[in-house]
Parts: sequence; C-alpha cells; structure tokens
Amino acid sequence: MIHKILVVDDEEEVRKTIRLQLKGTGLEVVEAEDGKKGIELLNSENALTMDAILCDVRMPNINGVEAVSYFRREYPHIPVIVLTGYPDVKLAVDFMKEGVVEYLVKPVEKDKLVEVIMKAVSHRTFVGGSEPVM
Repeated sequence: MIHKILVVDDEEEVRKTIRLQLKGTGLEVVEAEDGKKGIELLNSENALTMDAILCDVRMPNINGVEAVSYFRREYPHIPVIVLTGYPDVKLAVDFMKEGVVEYLVKPVEKDKLVEVIMKAVSHRTFVGGSEPVM
C-alpha cells in the first residue's frame, strides 16, 4: 500500500532529499514550498488521501507554526511531523501540545525519518480508519 505524505519545506534541496530518502519505501511525496502552498494543496486535493504531513518551521508566507495550527484544526485526522533546522525546546513543547506526533531536527537519518513517518501513518490508519475506536 502506498501512503501519501505532504512535505512542506521552503528549501527545494530538502524536499528533494526527503523524496529520495522515501523512494522505494511505500511513501509517495507530495511537495509544497511553503505553508500557504501546503494549505492550498491540501484544500484543493482530497485531504482524506493524505496520510501524513511533514512540515518545516521557518518558511516565507505562512510559516510552520501557522501552517501546523491550521492543519491540526482543519484536518485533525492527518498526523503532523515537524522537521526543522532550528531546535527550540519551547517550540517543540508547544507543537506537541498542538498535537504534533514528532518534532525532528535536521538533518535526520533516513531510517529514523521512515520509522517516524510509518508510525504516524499507522496511527492515522488506525484512528482514521472505518473501524470504530473504543
């Protein structure tokens, strides 16, 4: 089964690296270059087909904090993973309170990235699936 992952990051090289890291893992990457484009893309496509969101923090237009807040409010069934080059403990805590499933600091090893995304996707499948959660 192929899972769709929305990667929101303003650095093209980062998006390319993630796409290459996830190639052959059963994870299909959909890219957005900032929070605004990520929101537009999610709103224009069927959000039910997106299995997880991987979002940077520092971006132009709509930054990661605003984008993550929107994603969690409008699409609470889609797990969000924050990936940033700027570690900040307070921000990490704030994101976790917002419902983010993981806060990762760049660069991330391929195995760790795949593990975190697969865990998030399996959580989404369990929680968002057709079976009732008891």
